Amino acid sequence: MAKLFEPFEIKDVVFKNRIVMAPMCMYQSDKEDGMVTDWHRIHYPTRAVGGVGLIITEATAVQPQGRISAQDLGIWDDRHIEGQAEIVRLMKQHGAKTGIQLAHAGRKARVEGAIHSASALAFDENYKKPAEMAPADIEETIEAFKKGAIRAKTAGFDVIEVHAAHGYLINQFLSPLTNKRTDAYGGNAENRYRFLRQIIDAVNEVWNGPLFVRISAHDYSNGGMTPEQYVEMCQWMKQQGVDLIDVSSGAVVPAQISVHPGYQVPFAETIKKQTPIATGAVGLITSALQAEEILQNGRADLVFLARELLRNPYWAYTAAQELDADLEAPVPYKRGWV
Repeated sequence: MAKLFEPFEIKDVVFKNRIVMAPMCMYQSDKEDGMVTDWHRIHYPTRAVGGVGLIITEATAVQPQGRISAQDLGIWDDRHIEGQAEIVRLMKQHGAKTGIQLAHAGRKARVEGAIHSASALAFDENYKKPAEMAPADIEETIEAFKKGAIRAKTAGFDVIEVHAAHGYLINQFLSPLTNKRTDAYGGNAENRYRFLRQIIDAVNEVWNGPLFVRISAHDYSNGGMTPEQYVEMCQWMKQQGVDLIDVSSGAVVPAQISVHPGYQVPFAETIKKQTPIATGAVGLITSALQAEEILQNGRADLVFLARELLRNPYWAYTAAQELDADLEAPVPYKRGWV
């Protein structure tokens, strides 16, 4: 059997294949209240019908001021649980495991009111200047991640992913380019990791399922983080019980990135082999053979697809045909895959 279609198990949760839908913001909470809409009720279950093994929904804000946009989904209020539980039920109905990405945008939030970051540095001239987080702000945000995890558990998600990538709040603490603090949360790597460490500890108090962390393994800028530097932090994450590192890159500061098919896969390979810990590879992965090569050569354990699943929600069936693998289609669709 093609490795792409082999099951993968973490903490008694079995993913039917190694295909993961990566989190992608939809900006469709049109009443700006963080609530699930009909868009989400159609968008996510469609990929479950399409055969994806694990679907991780978009960056979901643990605090209203932590939204990337005012149209983001939220998990900061108990009122959000019902809608989240509904899309979980619809996805699971079609055999997919479900994940939620708990997120806080920090200085990259585009919402009304004050925003916060590790340090009082704006991303660029198009973003507001944030206030440096005081200890009370940090404690409040850690508690918000914990409460978000409780609500995610109540909604029935199988996986929680903590968003520590793409220049959002946790990433702003991790990178020396954006963290200029002189207290216990700034300076050396251990101090810059402290915020994420405390978030992971808080989530682990209330969550015993698979726990992923998404990182930006390379800052693409002098003085920034590199995959080799992230190995140490990933070792700490493993010690804390993190099960898988979702390895992306960039976006903590403006930088030129030379992209090509699979350009981030070597970062996942470095983290996997040097930590060692399970990893997910992402970044311009579009073909079945490309995905299979990553898995067969032990470069990652799961393959995360993003834009390709926007173009083709049924990519898994196409990949199964290309790899001569078995993938059971829903009964009403079987005639299309004979």
